[in-house]
Amino acid sequence: MKKVLIITYYWPPSGGAGVQRTLHFAKYLGDYNCNPYVLTVDPSYASYPVKDESLKNLVPKYLSISYTKSFEALNILSAVAGKDKVPYGGFTNQKKSSFFQDVLKWIRGNFFIPDARIGWVKYATQKASEIIREHQIDCILISSPPHSSQLIGLKLKKEFPHLKWIADLRDPWTDIYYYKELLHTDWAKKKDRSLEKKVLERADAILVVSNYIKYAFAEKSLKVNVDKIHVLPNGYDEGDFKAVEKSNADKLYITYVGTMADSYKPTVFFEALAKVIHQNKIEKLVFRFVGSVPASVREKLNELGITSEFIGHVAHKEAVRYMQATNILLLVIPDAPGAEGILTGKLFEYLGARKRIIGIGPSNGDAATILKECNAGVMFDRIDKNGLLNFLLDELMNDNSNQINSIEVKKYTRRQLTNQLSTIISNL
Repeated sequence: MKKVLIITYYWPPSGGAGVQRTLHFAKYLGDYNCNPYVLTVDPSYASYPVKDESLKNLVPKYLSISYTKSFEALNILSAVAGKDKVPYGGFTNQKKSSFFQDVLKWIRGNFFIPDARIGWVKYATQKASEIIREHQIDCILISSPPHSSQLIGLKLKKEFPHLKWIADLRDPWTDIYYYKELLHTDWAKKKDRSLEKKVLERADAILVVSNYIKYAFAEKSLKVNVDKIHVLPNGYDEGDFKAVEKSNADKLYITYVGTMADSYKPTVFFEALAKVIHQNKIEKLVFRFVGSVPASVREKLNELGITSEFIGHVAHKEAVRYMQATNILLLVIPDAPGAEGILTGKLFEYLGARKRIIGIGPSNGDAATILKECNAGVMFDRIDKNGLLNFLLDELMNDNSNQINSIEVKKYTRRQLTNQLSTIISNL
């Protein structure tokens, strides 16, 4: 049985999509000839953008989990400037950038490379070394972001040359859509790209969530064999969707779950929705937000006369309930370079809910391909307003949920994806 050490910054009680991936790898690897161990940051030292205490209940009791200290620059900045002013990854907690916020971003982009959680690397490397020696670990899997976590792999590979290292890169690194917001100097960009290149060259295997990201990483260095980069998308856990929640028969709900930033540019959808509502006098339709939404979106919905509900952040179990208790789910891919390769964890949980999906983003992207394969919905480019109008009208007037291809959807269960991971581990 292979002994696998999973090194991840995000772990319960941290919330968010990144937690789900590693949590379920750890949960199911034991079923596939692997013995998982987990190394993470002590929650009392961590800087989590979102917390979800309920996720602790999903952690297997038998799992060996080690916690370490960390030096968290974000906690210091938060204490000085206030949490709402600290530029977390993606900058979804910001509205318009002030001079003070630009200063914070410049500090973040040039003093903490590759990211502000680099203060965990020293502590995690030391503890990982102890665990590897004590338990004779065969393989480490390091999940990022934060991509500073992959520096642990560089250090451990030097100390244990025969140790197999899998770099699980859930997001692009220097190609992430908000990278330019970090205001890097040329020196900082060069150093960041150098670290990225070293990780890609020295890891024994690389996991990514989409084909687009796979080939983007492969082009970073001639020393990177594309065959060592494996596409292992995010998924959903079947157990989360056992209880079937029915939508309110007196209302039609379109629901968006998660965080939305101004960069997502969802206006075309809301304009199309308003036109369909008003032209067809659909008075019982409600647009529901579950998560964080910028003021600009609230203002646009009010301006267009769309009846809306704003729920705010909820525990994962409650978020799943809202996904099921709706007629249609809205998926929005940020309008940014590399959008074709963005496959959010939310997409797969939407699939698990077995509800029709309307997507706004590249119609030739990886998310569009999956929606088509599963017959779960359609992705519309932001310029295809007429196509969006026709699709919206059809979905609101008819229940098309029975068209979803459940066989294709089941390819994305967490258990099935972990089985694929175990094969990658055994083949190293």
